[in-house]
Amino acid sequence: MKPILVFQTDFTYKEGAVSSMYGVVKCVDRELEIMDGTHELPQYDTWSASYRLYQSLQFWPEGTIYVSVVDPGVGTSRRACVAKTVDGYYIVSPDNGSLTHVKKMIGIEAVREIDESVNRLRGKGTEGVSIFHGRDLFGYTAARLASGIIDFEGVGPEYPVEEIVEHPISEPTVKPGKVEGIFEINDPNFGNLWTNIPLKEFKEAGFEYGDFVNLVIKYKDEIVFERKVLFHQSFGFAVKGEPMIYNNELMKVAVAVSQGDFCSEYHLGYGADWTVEFTK
Repeated sequence: MKPILVFQTDFTYKEGAVSSMYGVVKCVDRELEIMDGTHELPQYDTWSASYRLYQSLQFWPEGTIYVSVVDPGVGTSRRACVAKTVDGYYIVSPDNGSLTHVKKMIGIEAVREIDESVNRLRGKGTEGVSIFHGRDLFGYTAARLASGIIDFEGVGPEYPVEEIVEHPISEPTVKPGKVEGIFEINDPNFGNLWTNIPLKEFKEAGFEYGDFVNLVIKYKDEIVFERKVLFHQSFGFAVKGEPMIYNNELMKVAVAVSQGDFCSEYHLGYGADWTVEFTK
């Protein structure tokens, strides 16, 4: 069977960019199956592109080709690439930090720079376009790879995995009765915030389901939230409207409001400036 193509972008559906990408894929091979990851990534946010890749890639069949296009440097000297993971997936993406989490959490076996002299859309009046590599380079190359027109070596020249551009990733600090970390990302539809703290390490520090935990959140070292909060395995264990700590879908500690919106209600966000501290 031919690999599935999964696309994630910051394009939205407000105009025809996504449709154009998919049209190019079907022009290469009408049998290819195209699925959406998301097209609502924050604009220009290569950190979010990286995290969402890590979040969902492993749940697709082995061999799936993931096309990730958040590309503020489109048309410049940043590399366009295809990365092969250690467990047999392919990611077609600008090399601009979007591969950070997959490289660290899963592992990248090899990476190749897309050879535009071979793997670029031609014959549709796009030769002079520099601002839509999602259509002319990434979607086109992914379709050629999925259809078998090219193999991985046919993408272009290999370069060292060590040269992949990466965002810095913060590690949590874990001590008995105290864990510190950051909010790495949000759950935008529900307003939850996900930390960088694995559940296993949180429990090793002495926290158990049913505990009420002292939670302190800081923004640039200023306290913006401080409260004793229930830690439990799912939202239904908390009173509706109350904050709670829970185990998210990636086995990391997260914070929510039961049937509410933690981010909006308390004016909170994510990133390296948003630190979080849990104590007994």
